[in-house]
Amino acid sequence: MFLLFVLFSVLMRLLEIYCWILILSCIFINLCLFGILDSRKPLVWKVGLFLNRMTEPLLEPVRRILPSLGGVDFSPMVVLLGIQYVVQPVLVSLFRTLIYR
Repeated sequence: MFLLFVLFSVLMRLLEIYCWILILSCIFINLCLFGILDSRKPLVWKVGLFLNRMTEPLLEPVRRILPSLGGVDFSPMVVLLGIQYVVQPVLVSLFRTLIYR
């Protein structure tokens, strides 16, 4: 029972961290696009590469599904909403089912 609770807590924490990484990635991209951050600097480039490698495997399939809306990328918002309103409630109900079994 304790191991199940620890596993649930770790999964929920990882989802929360991934949501923050998505938000940071969006902020980072906008800062680079507006010229506030110079992506030619090595540290900025490495941070951007890390954020890109963390978010693109999940965002790319969503981008293929969503229609093009004039250069506005809604895929991070779709992924965040999916995590908040689909994945987390499914995990909570699964956890409750396993505990009350």
